Amino acid sequence: MALQITCQPELAKCGDGCEFLVLPFWEGAEPAADHSLWKDSIEAPLSSGDFKGKVGEKLLAYSTKGRILLLGLGKKEKVNAEVLRRAYSAAARMAQAKKVKSLCLLFPKSEMKRDELLRGVAEGIFLTNYAFTHLKGDSIKDNPCVLLEEVTFLGLDQSEEEALKKWYTIASGVYLVRELINGNADDVTPQMLAETAKSLEKRSRSLKLTLLERKQLEKEKMGLLLAVNRGSSQEPYLIVLSYKGDPKSEEHVVLVGKGITYDSGGLSLKPTDGMLDMKCDMGGAATVLGAVQTAAALNLKVNVTAVVPTSENSIDANSYKIGDVYRAMNGKTVEITNTDAEGRLVLADGLAYAVEHLKPTAMIDVATLTGAIVIALGEEISGLFCNNDALAGDLMTASDAVTEALWRMPIPVEYKEMLKSDVADMVNSAGRTASSITAALFLQEFAGSVPWAHLDIAGTCYRKKNKHYNTTKATGFGLRLLVDFLERRQK
Repeated sequence: MALQITCQPELAKCGDGCEFLVLPFWEGAEPAADHSLWKDSIEAPLSSGDFKGKVGEKLLAYSTKGRILLLGLGKKEKVNAEVLRRAYSAAARMAQAKKVKSLCLLFPKSEMKRDELLRGVAEGIFLTNYAFTHLKGDSIKDNPCVLLEEVTFLGLDQSEEEALKKWYTIASGVYLVRELINGNADDVTPQMLAETAKSLEKRSRSLKLTLLERKQLEKEKMGLLLAVNRGSSQEPYLIVLSYKGDPKSEEHVVLVGKGITYDSGGLSLKPTDGMLDMKCDMGGAATVLGAVQTAAALNLKVNVTAVVPTSENSIDANSYKIGDVYRAMNGKTVEITNTDAEGRLVLADGLAYAVEHLKPTAMIDVATLTGAIVIALGEEISGLFCNNDALAGDLMTASDAVTEALWRMPIPVEYKEMLKSDVADMVNSAGRTASSITAALFLQEFAGSVPWAHLDIAGTCYRKKNKHYNTTKATGFGLRLLVDFLERRQK
């Protein structure tokens, strides 16, 4: 059910009639908006001294006509969009806890740029208004999940509804990414990703889908994707979903997403704990499909294509073999030293396909690629590897704008020596030393001369604990970053 979003500029028309009203305060319990209509209802809780107004602090008061939530926004001079996201996420979580379907919030006044103020408040509410409960049985009956169905922004002119709906459209893209990543690997198969792309194409006239099945993959000589698929009962695909928002422009951004819907490690079998979260190994695929769908929904004036090489990495008698050599679409040969380094193999064929057929002016691949990036950067920061400073700068600008953190990592040419093979052009894994870097260097070999970036989201895509506006293990990291990046490329 779509969230109903309305603006009410005249506070007097609201009065005390909200089922659940959110009133904002700066640290020190200083009103962040005009609270005079509710003065009598909040005087007692404020005078108690229990509420200080720190970021995300909450105090629930009761009036004769409804509940009033006092919400802390922290220090006025330190407020920014991320502070507001986290504060209003706390309000949305409280609404969920109280089983509230309708929320009114008094919009804060600040010296922030208006667009950033709107974005921070709106995304704090919208990104939090998601739950994944499909797989629960009777346990959900005792404590059903209730999400917001209506949000009224008090003190905003109706002309600002369009901006709010924009942030909701982006949040809906995040929901799609989370939904795919949270799903069972038995359900979110390569075929299901292909069907998802078909449904996105049907939803928007501006999206065009090209779907390559096994015979076409063989014709394109995608030997690496086909090798990874050999141990699986699921058919492989290459999904190509395009949006042409600026037909007069030659600029074309291609997003390549790793679509390994389950990763057992193949013959280099993972331990049990290592497989536990491997349904998330298609996080890159979900992110790029969601980004293209969102760009179309926003009618961005950009040309962008999602390329998703998708397969399981399973194990049986036909699994691709350690020590054998397989040929990529661009003709390079790869000696397999670790079948658990399969993500870079399918991405390699995806990148090569983009270079050969799509005439990209920039390519960004997104992948849950290496455990080493999690060791290096944790669950809050993704690794950025890039062969072009301008492209890297644009991605860092988008990263800062949406607070999806990137850290640029080196890709020293000297380390290519580690990928040398005695029997092929390169090995697919050079071992543990600098393994995130050598993985990026491997991918770079398939990007040709195109400006290229690699986002390793292994830590940020699927976290051990949810917090703030990330309400499930699947975060949807990267969707907002890529949409912001694309929006800034409009001419």
